[in-house]
Amino acid sequence: MINFELDKLKHINSGNFFLMAGPCAIEGEDIAMRIAEKIVTITDKLQIPYIFKGSYRKANRSKGSSFTGIGDEKALKILEKIGATFDVPTVTDIHAHEEAAMAAAYVDVLQIPAFLCRQTDLLIAAALTGKVVNVKKGQFLSAGSMKFAVEKIVEAGNNKVILTDRGNTFGYQDLIVDYRGLPEMQGFEVPVVMDCTHSLQQPNQSSGVTGGKPELIGTIAKAAIAVGADGLFIETHPDPANAKSDGANMLHLDLLEDLLVKLIKIRKAVI
Repeated sequence: MINFELDKLKHINSGNFFLMAGPCAIEGEDIAMRIAEKIVTITDKLQIPYIFKGSYRKANRSKGSSFTGIGDEKALKILEKIGATFDVPTVTDIHAHEEAAMAAAYVDVLQIPAFLCRQTDLLIAAALTGKVVNVKKGQFLSAGSMKFAVEKIVEAGNNKVILTDRGNTFGYQDLIVDYRGLPEMQGFEVPVVMDCTHSLQQPNQSSGVTGGKPELIGTIAKAAIAVGADGLFIETHPDPANAKSDGANMLHLDLLEDLLVKLIKIRKAVI
């Protein structure tokens, strides 16, 4: 579980894993609020500690014409409103060191994208905000090498670190999850999360749009809980086919509650 204080994080004594979930990108206030409301209702019912996830901007896109966001300040204010309205912590990506302080004014957790997990100035800037820092493991890195990311943040004076696995590069157009990495990263004395949606991406498609295997989200999640993951990261949307970003590997929002119920049963069986 999370071994540091995070304001607004509820149900921390329930014994459940924690959940970071929401849309890939903030597409607009109405849909973001609807997604947040539904997930908050589900997680309160099941007593799952919950952090709302939404990217205020998508900087890593294959095609120049791909959706990147509705505007930084507009999206960040929506994240701030979600946190205040539903009394939950929020998390968003940052992509450069100068974005850290800006985003920290609106959210509770700063997320470092997998491709940027070795960027020292970015990690230090995130650490210096005093916010929780969630670092996604690069697809190109071993689990053991993530200790250096943790060290950079801790040495900057911030021990509120989360590590998230999102699969390993397997050829040019696929990823594979090595579950040995979860307990290995837990050895760094930080909470470890499994990203159940991005780990099913199929990158580098000839169309310029990343593919995915959303039918296996439940499989990835069940296995992660079985090996002791502290938390799960799941991108979800009420209409993935028409989502503006990463729809190919998102969980349909209507399927989330049933999956979480199954995962709680697995958690109880293995602890």
